[in-house]
Amino acid sequence: MAKITLSSPPSGYKAGMLAVWAAMIAVYIAWGSTYLAIRFAVETMPPFLMAAVRFLIAGSLLFIYRRMAGDPLPRWNEARSAGIVGLFLLLGGNGAVVWAEQTVPSGLAALMVSTSPLWMLSLEALLPGGRKPHLRAVVGILLGFSGVVLLMWPGSNGGLLQVNPWGAVVLVFATLTWAFGSIFSRYTQLPASPMMGSAVEMLVGGAALLILGAATGEFSRVDLAGISTRSILGLAYLIVFGSLIGYTAYTWLLQVAPTSLVSTYAYVNPLVALAIGALLGNELLSARTLLAAGVILASVALTTTARQITDHS
Repeated sequence: MAKITLSSPPSGYKAGMLAVWAAMIAVYIAWGSTYLAIRFAVETMPPFLMAAVRFLIAGSLLFIYRRMAGDPLPRWNEARSAGIVGLFLLLGGNGAVVWAEQTVPSGLAALMVSTSPLWMLSLEALLPGGRKPHLRAVVGILLGFSGVVLLMWPGSNGGLLQVNPWGAVVLVFATLTWAFGSIFSRYTQLPASPMMGSAVEMLVGGAALLILGAATGEFSRVDLAGISTRSILGLAYLIVFGSLIGYTAYTWLLQVAPTSLVSTYAYVNPLVALAIGALLGNELLSARTLLAAGVILASVALTTTARQITDHS
């Protein structure tokens, strides 16, 4: 799952266009394909323990790398804030997604997660002193939630509720916790190095997922001999491409590329997830799913551009 901007990014380019677009393609493909990798990983691995291993390994590698690069250790208040963000984004958001993908196709999960910006705008408007959304954003929010209803509505030609009602509910919970954690990250003090902050978030989130896996009895479900090669490759892909390459590219883009470009990941990733799920995961794409995808992605585009208008007004 992709993390929403933590700070105000620059409005112009500070790096070569070739490098910027190489990083954007990495984010598009790496994050868009993580949903199918999650589905493969949880086929023969308990979901919470799988996610815990992913983030503990990736967080440890990133922490060591940033310390060797000269990043100072975070102060206590910075580490505490990053840990809280990690609990919302990785324990609540990603943990819910990996659990849901035991029964929900990866493309549908990606579509639901893509509504996080809509929840962010809605929740932020309700906070004391929070920014009221632009009219375009209001239209986008209403359009987006109508797309979610269309996606979830049961019927003869499919629907998320027809796949698994609990999976649908848990995915809504995932988008809410992801949105709340992203909002919190904007108003709290995080480590000066975004990558060091990400390492702390992954370590805390991974540890919490490990505890949750133990509390729900997942250790008794671990069958090392029964773990498939596809699940191992899925986990390795999540560690390397999802957590290290994808997130490193995204963090760098926040510093060198315009918001209007970086934010496009929010509506490109679901398209990549749907295409890869259909091509490599044999996931069916009904006409209603494609229509809901168009409605939801159009709404995310509206709300994203509306935020940019508000930020520059």
